[in-house]
Amino acid sequence: MKAIVLVNAYLRQAGMIRQAERVAEELIRKGVRTEIIKNGELACDIHKNAITLAAKCDFVVNLDKDKYLPRMLEKCGLRVFNSAEGVELCDDKMLTCIALAGGGVRIPDTIPAPLCYYEDARTEQSFLQKIEARLGYPLVVKKSYGSWGAEVRLVKDKNELQAAAEEFRMFPHLYQKRVGKPGEDYRILVVGGKAIACMKRKNEGDFRSNIEAGGKGYSEPAPAGFADAAQRCAAILKLDYCGVDLLDEEGVPYVCEVNSNAMFNEAERVTGVNVAEAYAAHILRELRG
Repeated sequence: MKAIVLVNAYLRQAGMIRQAERVAEELIRKGVRTEIIKNGELACDIHKNAITLAAKCDFVVNLDKDKYLPRMLEKCGLRVFNSAEGVELCDDKMLTCIALAGGGVRIPDTIPAPLCYYEDARTEQSFLQKIEARLGYPLVVKKSYGSWGAEVRLVKDKNELQAAAEEFRMFPHLYQKRVGKPGEDYRILVVGGKAIACMKRKNEGDFRSNIEAGGKGYSEPAPAGFADAAQRCAAILKLDYCGVDLLDEEGVPYVCEVNSNAMFNEAERVTGVNVAEAYAAHILRELRG
């Protein structure tokens, strides 16, 4: 059996490189010939009205957010972990909210921004007034696409709301009611529908808990109902593996984000759970039926 671990063509972040290496290591330990390939190096194209794939393998572990190549691989008949659809739903934060709404998990009140196509346009004040009335302050503004908390703003008043709206005006973005304690959340890793590890993340110097934004991970059992919420998210989004970030609002879990390619290096370190092995084992169970 042969596998490809697919990563981004411009990969340079050490943690992401190590994640790919860990998945490959565990697959190799289980007897699977495994190669890490950048998506730009995987020869797959449309030729004479058909999708062609030069590389031969039995399955692909997709650790990138590219939405085109995974769909092409699936159309070639390959099983891709996670599926192209699942990755797309997680990559767009607004699509994540839409998919989860009404599915038995709680999401902070959310309003999508209208798309803007003109550099000289200005955000409609009536829209900002609706944001204020519906969400109150403080609130959170996020680009629909982004990682590691880099494109997220905490807004405390009307002036900051105006500034964030103008900053993100030319990008798909959304507005959310802020819930939970600033700088704290729970990252729960789900493999094959089961929550296998929980890490509490704290950031004393920022409202974002992301490790990449200065947060730190701590091994801590998930509060009651949090693992169930994470598992429910994975089921709705049909993910083989994911990290679900949950905010604690007086003991009630609210979904902050669902990451289809969640970094697990810190979780492995602080919890002692071999996440890569669990993922590899799940993949092989799925393939063998």
